[in-house]
Amino acid sequence: MNIRVSCVLLTAVLAACSSAPTQQTHQQQPIVNQSDDAVTEARFSQNLNELLNQVSQTQEIPLLALETGFLDAKTIPSIRKLVLPPSGTFKKNWLAYRKRFIEPVRLKAGRAFWDENQAFLNQTQQDYGVPAEIIVAIIGIETIYGRQTGNFRVKDVLSTLAFSYPETPNKPAREQLFKDQLKELILMCWTEAGGKLPAHNASLGMNPSRFSSCLNQNSSYAGAIGLPQFMPSSIRNFAVDGDGDGRIDLKQSPKDAIVSVANFMKQHGWEAGMPISFPVQTNAVPAAKELADGEPKLKYTVQELIDRGILTKQQGDLQSGGVEPQSKAFIVDLPYPDKDGLDQVQYFVGLNNFLTIVQYNRSYFYAQSVAEFAEALGYKNQSVVPVETSPKAATSKAGNEKGKAKKSGAKKKTRAT
Repeated sequence: MNIRVSCVLLTAVLAACSSAPTQQTHQQQPIVNQSDDAVTEARFSQNLNELLNQVSQTQEIPLLALETGFLDAKTIPSIRKLVLPPSGTFKKNWLAYRKRFIEPVRLKAGRAFWDENQAFLNQTQQDYGVPAEIIVAIIGIETIYGRQTGNFRVKDVLSTLAFSYPETPNKPAREQLFKDQLKELILMCWTEAGGKLPAHNASLGMNPSRFSSCLNQNSSYAGAIGLPQFMPSSIRNFAVDGDGDGRIDLKQSPKDAIVSVANFMKQHGWEAGMPISFPVQTNAVPAAKELADGEPKLKYTVQELIDRGILTKQQGDLQSGGVEPQSKAFIVDLPYPDKDGLDQVQYFVGLNNFLTIVQYNRSYFYAQSVAEFAEALGYKNQSVVPVETSPKAATSKAGNEKGKAKKSGAKKKTRAT
């Protein structure tokens, strides 16, 4: 049942909605459920109106503009089902997840997207330090480069999840998250339409049509928007005008999407020239299992993992490249059932850049898929940043270089690095 919000009186809309026709089936809903729907409808309308009033007061945006923008807002029952946690019998399957995203169609589309935007991707990599392969992999996994951006109205999605989240143990926290995102959406759309924040009665210059269009744009079932699937708060904080047209359009502008992904990654700690993850040595699975606690936090040094046999010195140029013995890491566990249905786990050592990808999407499956998608596009998962040498080593190296220069008759002084 669609629940609508009035910009006039809440009592009027309740009367109108209670008389709205509902589709009848051979199994009619009992009267008590119809009453429950009315209660849910009233609560939804009241809560949304309270949020609009709050935003109007704190940001000094005319309430009428907000009420008009949400006049036809509705709950979407299917979304409530989509956000439910899996059943207790569900088994996570890393191999199935990987197969879904690292497959010929996406990889072919990824290479085409790279070819079309190669110069800009190269420039973005130079400016932000985020490899082009990583950017292309993220956009490919998220939406296949704009083919799958969602078909729900974003204001309906966020309103539904903010005020009608399903009964789950984390319902209060999730509802608060989506209330915050709904506020971010309003502020994002207001500024996109030319309004100022705080508004100070400045609806002058604000384009009502653009404001409505922004609120009504398509999103995923969780409210993510555009090629890179940014939530409204991420758009406000990290999105960038990549094509220089004066506005950010993550739906139609590949350049805006590319540079926005790069900026997000950089702002969340991406370390240029550093690897993402390394597979755990086969004979060290028991040791890795002991350290895998599911917590996405850098807690072990690379040297500790080498000492335990979980890593080798040769992996990813560990000792001669940018990954130093004291670099921090953690154990990533990716479960899957084998052909006999028995529980198995593939283990990786995640470094800082793995954790950065987790900030984009809080899933180990997702982060490792991005890494492997990027590798399929040619990304080299090894460090390219030289280790900073100690003063003593630098002096020794400089002396050796100076001796070589003198021996060869060179007149110019060498410089220590």
